[in-house]
Amino acid sequence: MLVMEKMEALPDPENFTINIITLNYLLFDEKNISVKMLRLDQVHPIISGNKLFKLHYFLKEAINSDHKQVVTFGGPYSNHLAATAFACKIAGLKSVGVVRGERPKTISQTLDFCISNGMHLEFISRSSYKQIRNDTFADSFSKKIGFHTLIPEGGFSNMGMKGAGLICKYFTGENFSHICCPVGTATTFGGIINESTDAGLSIGFGVLKNLSDIKERLNELQVDSSKKYIFNGDYHFGGYAKKNKELLDFMNNFYAQNEIPLDFVYTAKMMFGIYDLAQKNYFPPGANVLCIHTGGLQGNNSLATGLLNF
Repeated sequence: MLVMEKMEALPDPENFTINIITLNYLLFDEKNISVKMLRLDQVHPIISGNKLFKLHYFLKEAINSDHKQVVTFGGPYSNHLAATAFACKIAGLKSVGVVRGERPKTISQTLDFCISNGMHLEFISRSSYKQIRNDTFADSFSKKIGFHTLIPEGGFSNMGMKGAGLICKYFTGENFSHICCPVGTATTFGGIINESTDAGLSIGFGVLKNLSDIKERLNELQVDSSKKYIFNGDYHFGGYAKKNKELLDFMNNFYAQNEIPLDFVYTAKMMFGIYDLAQKNYFPPGANVLCIHTGGLQGNNSLATGLLNF
């Protein structure tokens, strides 16, 4: 069970202290590359990683509204739902989470956490969930629950991307040659591409199988088309939240080397990809690589006890 920390005010992603850590691997030394990690997982024990950044402007809008209510979407193990529930509670906002799938007999730890933090859950069928971006669905839902600030799934929107772009202020001026982040909805990836002011190449590592519409997603987010990026979809390990022994062993080895926990849904897949690409000489000698840890460690609670050494 996640432990909730009482806080007097909502943390401000524009005023964090965030560590950049050099990663320890003999391979990186052998290849003459520097690989560092931006520890977004440390910004807050609950709203960790990129979540608070993506929520930032939505929460400001809701706080300044008359309705004081937020509605958002996610699956039964959604980091986004958990972060939104907690953020809304400490901000004094009502929250509603629309959950993909019928209500199970036993709800996940994530959803139990959402409920304990005051989020009202609405379970809808998977077929209905596919319609959540349709105007008809939005209108009918608004009539049911009243006025609210709507946060798309994963924050996928210009506002969410703008919030994610705030991450860049924490590494600007460090002269990284490559800036890497895991990609789900592409909201954070879009923000990194858009707001990176240094000349580093943005590289996204897909965590979903067949994530073939990245260009369309970035176009929808209105990402600056003059910015260069690379998307790599080779390290999804079978799809969203899929894993195998190879990935879990890598996570345990990574922790043994660096004392940094990874989550199996997002950051572990990115780091596995970076390590594999380094073995294949993808990064030229002298490369200065930044990896963005997007948090989400609560997702590891779904794993059987003993699989991870941290």
